[in-house]
Amino acid sequence: MRLRGKTVLITAAGQGIGRASAIACAAEGARVIATDRDAALLEGLEGIETRVLDVTDAAAIQAIAAETGPLDGLFNCAGIVHDGTVLDVTDADWAFALDLNVTGMMRMTRAFLPGMLDRAAETGSASILNMASMASSIKGFANRTAYGTTKAAVIGLTKAVAADFVKQGIRCNAICPGTVDTPSLRGRIASAVDPVQAEKNFIARQPMGRLATVDDITPMIVYLLSDESRFVSGQALLVDGGVTI
Repeated sequence: MRLRGKTVLITAAGQGIGRASAIACAAEGARVIATDRDAALLEGLEGIETRVLDVTDAAAIQAIAAETGPLDGLFNCAGIVHDGTVLDVTDADWAFALDLNVTGMMRMTRAFLPGMLDRAAETGSASILNMASMASSIKGFANRTAYGTTKAAVIGLTKAVAADFVKQGIRCNAICPGTVDTPSLRGRIASAVDPVQAEKNFIARQPMGRLATVDDITPMIVYLLSDESRFVSGQALLVDGGVTI
């Protein structure tokens, strides 16, 4: 029970990596608060507290922070992928990607950090984990201008928070997955002109020859939220199947 006695809140926990992380953290003994903007997606998470939360809603974030109390772990998982080059990105898409992928994380961190500082003073440590990507400042990918830019910003935000609060027991890291087989990815594949070829292309860029599953990603998430990573902070950790070798 690597997370026994810890309270962990996860955003975008209705499906994909977020949902798998909620289940994995609960299995390790954590009190898990799973949030998503779609209440229907949170159904079936037995033994896990659920809350509806849109991370672009600043007032809602403040309200849930007041309700849940201090956290030991915060996993900012919510995000969106926009396709296209800089010539394809609309102002609306750009603004939404920044608001959801970056500003939402900043607001979540700002709202929960005071309580986490109190918790760290009691226990010695609290952990913030941000969802970044291999498509970021680590590596550029075609047709990912808005996504790559915002995920690079997530890494910058992660390092800034880590540097500011390392002496107070706050650890802040980013996880950078490769291509993961999630409902989000399946939606992008289905919307392609040639879905069969699109899936082949996603697989082809993974040197291991397959897409990641959510179960390939959750062990790193549990590790970074647990005391096992107590000497790890300010890092962007890749789980990418060898793409960035």
